[in-house]
Amino acid sequence: MSDFIASVGGVDDFLVYFLMASALVAVFLTVYTWVTPYREIALIRQGNVAAALSLSGALLGFVVPLASAIAHSVAWWDMLLWGAVALVVQLLSYFAVRMIVPTLSRDIPEGKIAQGLFLGTISLAIGILNAASMTY
Repeated sequence: MSDFIASVGGVDDFLVYFLMASALVAVFLTVYTWVTPYREIALIRQGNVAAALSLSGALLGFVVPLASAIAHSVAWWDMLLWGAVALVVQLLSYFAVRMIVPTLSRDIPEGKIAQGLFLGTISLAIGILNAASMTY
């Protein structure tokens, strides 16, 4: 019985981290979709695969380092700090891809899958590197 009590003793920490991480994901999605010149969610609802690929990659590119921040943080505020870093890095990667593919803001709404996949893949790759860098 003491093993069970010890096991569930961390539920409060789990809830704090999970709820804060969920809030960070909501903030990320809000900021990311505000920064992009097209409305990903509306495009996805219309069946735009390019928008789905690009937003999915960006979301995963944010969540992977956020998970690393949760795993390596010393406290909730530490996780928030590194979550903010992950958010900024993802925004910067979006702007970097826009420099490489200057027509991106037209291509995604037009449903050009190659550009959506490229943006999503770069976002995920940057997120993985970001997460690996958070092993302080």
